[in-house]
Amino acid sequence: MHLGILQCGHVPDEVASTDGPYATLIGSLFAHRGFSQSLWSVVDGDFPDGPEAADGWLVTGSKHGAYEDHPWIPPLEALLRAIHGAGRPLVGICFGHQIIAQALGGTVVKYPEGWAIGATEIAVDDRHVTLNSWHQDQVVALPDGSKTLAQTSFCDHAILAHGPRTLTVQAHPEFPNSVVETLIETRGDTVPAPLIDQAKAKLTAANDNRLLADWLADVLEGADAQQVTR
Repeated sequence: MHLGILQCGHVPDEVASTDGPYATLIGSLFAHRGFSQSLWSVVDGDFPDGPEAADGWLVTGSKHGAYEDHPWIPPLEALLRAIHGAGRPLVGICFGHQIIAQALGGTVVKYPEGWAIGATEIAVDDRHVTLNSWHQDQVVALPDGSKTLAQTSFCDHAILAHGPRTLTVQAHPEFPNSVVETLIETRGDTVPAPLIDQAKAKLTAANDNRLLADWLADVLEGADAQQVTR
């Protein structure tokens, strides 16, 4: 399967120098599935010709807000609607989770309750998985027909299915613990100190990145997004 990556931001230089840019992080996430990939840096105005340019699509994280006024956001939303409408597999991570929901009619806000960072427990029916988070923005209203598959104590819509071909996650399954450690060291002053302390205490915690990679990969290969986590 050939994966198209829509890059909506750049990882901090400190992360790129240790764990790699988004192309490396995403490539590592799906390495065990044998995907090939191409990347379009939409944040820099580089767009594919259309949904048919890849077998399936992934939308990355970003430092930007989905609701912000940037010239690349409207054409990105149009492309996401085209991919979704064409029935091409589509997955999103963090900002990708948010911008897909917004493009399809949902609402994203800068959450007034603050931040979620570090190891985060996500409830999926009667099971729990742990993923690394780094976000303040959230999806607070869903598009018509979309379905919440998971929640956290901080985020009501932690994993979303938008029909059978689109699955998105608010957390960062592409972030190993080392990325969170680097972000704490280099960006920690933007987050309240108690949250930093909690995140530091969990830096050695096991995560479920591989499990989420398989959920996302299954959808990219044709599984029903509304059932993949069951």
